[in-house]
Amino acid sequence: MTTKTQRCLDCGQPVQGRSDKKFCDPQCRSHYYNHHHITTASIVVINKILKKNRGILKQLNPTGKTMVRQTEVLKMGFNQNYHTHIYTTKNGTNYHFCYDQGFLDLGTGQLLLVVQEIEAKKEQDLKRKKPSS
Repeated sequence: MTTKTQRCLDCGQPVQGRSDKKFCDPQCRSHYYNHHHITTASIVVINKILKKNRGILKQLNPTGKTMVRQTEVLKMGFNQNYHTHIYTTKNGTNYHFCYDQGFLDLGTGQLLLVVQEIEAKKEQDLKRKKPSS
């Protein structure tokens, strides 16, 4: 009968003791859970910022295409450092998106707010995946 040696989830060293033991010592257990909690907590914070950004853009853009002052967006708590993706047009213009809600910084203190249609994005992704003949 062979038994598989358990390895510490943090450092990878062999674990002595009970068969369900996961860590070689209390320091590894503490390090593992602290690192995991910090990673999870930072994801929660980032998602909260992204959702807030999307909500602000959606609130200011009921028609699907609107011009607003950048200061107005920032006063509402918009954080320009967080977005889900960037769409670059053929002429090199970069639109920043928080999910389906996006903006183009016109460089004049104005932002052009837009909505990216989900179906259009799917078509665009499919075109990129098709091999060229």
